[in-house]
Amino acid sequence: MKITLKTNSKAETVALGVKIAKYLVPNSVVTLAGDLGAGKTTLVSGIAKGLGIIEQVTSPTFNIMKCYFHKPISLYHIDAYRLDGVNKDIGLEEFIDGDGVCVVEWPNYISEMLPLNALEIVIHNLGDDIRELSFSSTDKRFESLIKSIGGK
Repeated sequence: MKITLKTNSKAETVALGVKIAKYLVPNSVVTLAGDLGAGKTTLVSGIAKGLGIIEQVTSPTFNIMKCYFHKPISLYHIDAYRLDGVNKDIGLEEFIDGDGVCVVEWPNYISEMLPLNALEIVIHNLGDDIRELSFSSTDKRFESLIKSIGGK
């Protein structure tokens, strides 16, 4: 199942992330693809907010991963951009297959580590703060999410 929609501001992108979070359960994996500045981290900040995380979400580009430990569900935010062409044996699998929600920016750099049933989101910057987001997944767990946001 696949849908595409637009957000017209950063606030709308964050609000969409909040809505997405309502459908995520432990061991959910979300991949985010898009160019630099597409709005991936903005969407993740909305997901964090929807999970009840109050910490400010920032890009983990230089850290590779940031963990936001929270009950009932923690958020593991991975930015795989700097893993292109390097040894990837750094323990990411335990977070990808872990007990929280794992969101991966630049998933193409660690595709061999990711489950086939992830929720895939591709973000395109259309200028100003307008974003086009395409959602797809082969996992039935995400069907209701995709249907819900499709009615936006």
